[in-house]
Amino acid sequence: MKALLEKRIFAICILVTAALAAGIAAYSTLGPGRMPVSSGIALVGGPFSLMSHEGKRVTNEDFRGKYMLVTFGYTYCPDVCPTELQIISAALDLLGERAKDVQPIFITIDPERDSVAALAQYMPNFHPRYVGLTGTPEEIQAAAKAYRVYYAKAPVKGGQDYLMDHSSIIYLMDKQGTFLKHFSYGTDAKKLAEGIAAAIERQ
Repeated sequence: MKALLEKRIFAICILVTAALAAGIAAYSTLGPGRMPVSSGIALVGGPFSLMSHEGKRVTNEDFRGKYMLVTFGYTYCPDVCPTELQIISAALDLLGERAKDVQPIFITIDPERDSVAALAQYMPNFHPRYVGLTGTPEEIQAAAKAYRVYYAKAPVKGGQDYLMDHSSIIYLMDKQGTFLKHFSYGTDAKKLAEGIAAAIERQ
């Protein structure tokens, strides 16, 4: 009986050690601004086909050869989205000549209101190289899923209007569309520019 108990304890120890080793290995693949990866490939990003604010159908392939700086939001957003877009615009200005290799992309999570016309009025408020993208609810859902973006309607009390709850993360993708780095909400323009420059220099 004692021998059997010892064997079970030994087996449990082996399992715990293996689990710890797996955890350490997984953690070692992460760094500042990194997302979880599997087999060395980040589970962020993927194909999309959407309409630009200029009325053109574009896909992720149209941005090959550029570092995509991708954000999700909506034009009716009262504070978070315009603040982030202004910070990104300032960061691109700080990058100077290096910004020519970076393509900022804003994907709406409110296609019901954010038509091509609505984005065409909204995007000129920010960096001139910004591309705003919209599409059908299904197309937006597919793009958000690829980038692991959460969003949901949040009805305004006492009316038929609504806001959108959504995650606010800036994604930097390499020239082949592979995830490089992410920046959390609240990152200022200087740190964003430095982070983008550092990631590009490592390529």
